Amino acid sequence: MTTAEAPVELRWGLLQRTILPLEGQADVVPLYVDAGSANGVRLVEDDGMYRVPKRREDKLNLVSSSEAEAHYEDFLSRESMAVRPGQHVSFGTYFNAFPASYWRRWTSVREIRLVVETKGRGAVVVYKTNARGAIQRVAGKRVDGDGTATVFDLTLKPFGDGGWYWFDVNASVDGLELTSARWEGLVPPRVRETSITLQITTVNKPQFCIDNARILADSLDRLDAVREILIVDQGTDKVRDHPDFLEIEAGLGGRLRVIEQTNLGGSGGFARGMFEALEGGHDYALLLDDDVVIEPESITRLVTFADLCRKPTIVGGHMFDLYNRTTLHTFGEVVDLHRVQPAPPHEDMELGHDFSRSNLRQTRWLHRRTDVDYNGWWMCLIPTEVMREIGLAMPVFIKWDDSEYGLRARNAGFNTVSFPGAAVWHVSWVDKDDLVGWQAYFHERNRTITALLHSEFAKSGRVLRESVQNDVKHLVSMQYFTQHGRIMALRDLFDGPEGLHNKLAAKLPEINAVRAQYSDAQIRSDVDDFPSPKAGRSLTGGPAIAPSKKQLVPWALKTVSRQLLRAPLEDSTVRPQGFLAHRDNKWWRLAGYDSVIVSNAEGTGASWYQRKPELLRSMLAEATRLHARLYRDWEQLAERYRAGMPKVTSIDAWRETFTKHTVFDTGRADSGGEAAVAAEAEA
Repeated sequence: MTTAEAPVELRWGLLQRTILPLEGQADVVPLYVDAGSANGVRLVEDDGMYRVPKRREDKLNLVSSSEAEAHYEDFLSRESMAVRPGQHVSFGTYFNAFPASYWRRWTSVREIRLVVETKGRGAVVVYKTNARGAIQRVAGKRVDGDGTATVFDLTLKPFGDGGWYWFDVNASVDGLELTSARWEGLVPPRVRETSITLQITTVNKPQFCIDNARILADSLDRLDAVREILIVDQGTDKVRDHPDFLEIEAGLGGRLRVIEQTNLGGSGGFARGMFEALEGGHDYALLLDDDVVIEPESITRLVTFADLCRKPTIVGGHMFDLYNRTTLHTFGEVVDLHRVQPAPPHEDMELGHDFSRSNLRQTRWLHRRTDVDYNGWWMCLIPTEVMREIGLAMPVFIKWDDSEYGLRARNAGFNTVSFPGAAVWHVSWVDKDDLVGWQAYFHERNRTITALLHSEFAKSGRVLRESVQNDVKHLVSMQYFTQHGRIMALRDLFDGPEGLHNKLAAKLPEINAVRAQYSDAQIRSDVDDFPSPKAGRSLTGGPAIAPSKKQLVPWALKTVSRQLLRAPLEDSTVRPQGFLAHRDNKWWRLAGYDSVIVSNAEGTGASWYQRKPELLRSMLAEATRLHARLYRDWEQLAERYRAGMPKVTSIDAWRETFTKHTVFDTGRADSGGEAAVAAEAEA
């Protein structure tokens, strides 16, 4: 047998540590520890009920209840915890259960073991679930002593469709201390150390960047793979000008690098991170949004998992709501290519799941493995091997860059995994409405480009029809600035992919230059800055609820006819008819007004919407003309984009753009990353 044919000797290697909350984060305890009785909650094992999983009464069967809670003072470190006398503590939680089905599906690891180190007397019990969420006891052992290491040998073979492992700790009447716990797997020995560029794209959010840099500085002992922490600063409020910058820079031990460039949007910032990871000879780029809070252990978990995947794989973390921190935004997403819209991978998934209301053990759908098309770039680890083959991000400023990249990677044979137990807290979409305003241009153009590139349906299925419908909705809602951007987007589509790089820095200023023409684009912070409604005027507006399918056609004909032909009230430009809260800002409501003040999603201001029939007619005619042309030329345009996209996403094309737009660069971080790579190569 030759050396090349010799079997690889597998060794026990660390896959996942049990962790506890960072200091000062008591509000996220349910994501780490569940102090309820290990045997007090059971899922209803009934396939009939499983088929209607969104009915909460069918999800839970509370056998008994417990008043036990995890006390923050019991957390002794990030790995150790005091378990109070007689208490049951479960680590069947988001951050501490072991996502067995993901390791089973995407890696070659098949045999694992759990090592639990304790002090004192009690018991450790191991559980697992199947894809339906049924809980099964695996093993249990008594523990007694000042330094007991209890080992459980386990297998990943039965986790084909889903399921988790976890363990519970039961303390004696004298209490117990969990010193540490870890999940290990039989893995091949490392050939060399992994290196990554951790990159944050930011625009005017220096405090977020400094706070996350501080978290990273406090966790450097676990982040050996992070050779460079790169902040791509595209704003006017500079990270380098923050009063704590020099302190944080010193704390990161030479790993921090700052690049200041023209605002090229998220795609330009993230593409810069990819580019610099390639230039630095690193294995991965870890892309992070700026308005996040990091769980640093997530970085280690992503890298560990990605290193052990059978082939190069994009591995992303989940997103929790920064302001409701036990709420998970989504567990994974696919792209519905008939509509070219993000969609949940299966119908029983719940968006906005709150773990403080229903923990992992209680929530059936979380036990089914979720396979995805892409992962949001709030936290996403991309192998440089993938970048070398398929290129960097589309040069589209913002919107659809992450989902398009996932589809492009999938078509090239590279999978994406949204990996449980790795996450950030991110400002959620609850207080945003990015379909209205300047971002509407990028939504319309980039969604259509993604359809041209990836949808195999005739004329891309419902994309064009829905685009026309959205035009009508915005116009009858008096959102003329939004519609102006959408028309610009339709026109620019016919320029093809060749001009995308030139538009990166120029398009947003161009959109904002016309803002002054539209009253709906003028935001004032105080509603008292607007004229008050005329006394006694009734607040008409449209219906409070959306018209039914049966009502929609006659209602739409009547509404559009009124919008096109009937002149608005004489004083509609002088006094509004009333005020409308953002939650009531629906197209069917707005269509009934001639003049109304509307609050924005963030709650920071309001705009004055005023009906202008002549503007509606001209915009509707132009949008109709452009859609007719797009429908007629769809196939030729799709061929043009598919042929041209490899060049515009190439490393050389982005290099040229970065050369033009780089303002400041501290130079490559002196963390020893390059030296380490060179030393490994020499060895």
